[in-house]
This record gives sequence, C-alpha cells and structure tokens, in this order.
Amino acid sequence: MSRPKDRKPHALRPVRITPNYQRHAEGSALVEMGETKVLCAASIAPGIPRWRRESGLGWVTAEYGMLPRATNERTDRERGKVSGRTSEIQRLIGRSLRSVTDMSVLGEFTITVDCDVIEADGGTRTASITGGSVALWIALEKMRRKLRLSQHPMFDHVGAVSVGIVGGEILLDLEYEEDSIAEVDMNVVMTGKGRFVEIQGTAEGERAAFDDAQLQAMLNLARGGIQLLHGLQVQACEIAAKSLDER
Repeated sequence: MSRPKDRKPHALRPVRITPNYQRHAEGSALVEMGETKVLCAASIAPGIPRWRRESGLGWVTAEYGMLPRATNERTDRERGKVSGRTSEIQRLIGRSLRSVTDMSVLGEFTITVDCDVIEADGGTRTASITGGSVALWIALEKMRRKLRLSQHPMFDHVGAVSVGIVGGEILLDLEYEEDSIAEVDMNVVMTGKGRFVEIQGTAEGERAAFDDAQLQAMLNLARGGIQLLHGLQVQACEIAAKSLDER
C-alpha cells in the first residue's frame, strides 16, 4: 500500500526531540513524531507514597492528558476521575520509566512525569514514553549534580513505537490514518539495550489474526525503529547536559 508522504514501510515519521522545552520543570522535552506532538515534563518532590515509606527507595509515576483540540474534534478535559484509556496509558508510561530507573539510587523522592498531547496523529502513548524518558533523565541529571549522587539513577533509556499490519503489509510507526484501518495494531516498548519492557498487540476484524512469522517481523521492525529513537534520546540528553555544564 502507499503510505502518506510516500513513507517506506520500515520508516519512522520525521522525529524531533527538543530538550529543556519548559523553563520551570526540572526536566522537559517536546517530542514530535510526524504530526504527533507531546510535551513531557518531569517534576521532583521529596517523599514517596505511603505504602513505600521507610524503604529507602524512590518512585516514578506518570500522568497523561490530551488538550481539547489535539484531535480533529474537541474533546472535553478530564476533570476528577480519568477515563479507563487515560488510566491505562498513565500506568504504561510509569511502568516503562521505572524499568530503567534504579530506585535505590534515587532515594526517597517521587518523580512525576506529565505527558500532555498537543497534537494527536497516532502513537501518542509511544511518543510519551520516548519523550518522557528524556525529560526524566534531565531531571535526574540535575538531581545527581545537586545531591552529588554516586551515579545517575537511570541506567538506560526506554523508547516505544507502534507497528502493525495494514492492508496485509507490516508497517512501522502508524499514523492515525493507518491506525484507524489496521488489521493488527501493536505497541512495543524497549530499553536502549534492546530488552523488551512491554508488548501490546491486538488483531481487529475478520481474518486479522497473525501468526508467529508476522509477530517476529513486527518485533524486528519495532526494534529497528526504537534503536533510532534511542540515538535521538542520547543526543537530546547530551545537549541538555552541555547546557548544564555551561551554567
């Protein structure tokens, strides 16, 4: 099938990660994947959840939201109790970020990573994980320097990308036009070292079930995409670290 803008099946959308996008947040990054744009900000606060107290371990959590006009039609702001979809995405982001953070090095601090979707064109949860990892790294680098920690609490980055089957063809990084008609939609979360954190895959519609060979092909495609994202994460963090050196 012909993809929008003649993108190849194995190609990511144009990606940009801008570190230090917000002035006040301890760590922030704007991640742009095609027309999807997510602002990620990490905030540090002393203390940890009650059930974790006196453990000496820190905590990393996430919140996710979408601006009313991030989509084609206005969506109401979520006030009070969030939707099931939002809750599931928040938990996914939090799990992903915790998978690469050493809580014993972090100590009894809580880091909240807010991921706000400015523009949505598919892949908002995967973009949130990729940008959230950069925002978290920057916040913890500032903390490492200020508290003179022996090491950085993050021992790797974590990134994510969607992959799926559309019109019988396996495609990387689905945008909304593709995602809305996909026979198979999958989100893959991996560390920079290539270890899986989470795989979410669903077949939709008649005769859409996939076999072992298709699953392996999708995972291989996702792995290649996340390796590229990892390189961009490292570059963004190097820029942020250099700005700290110059202060």
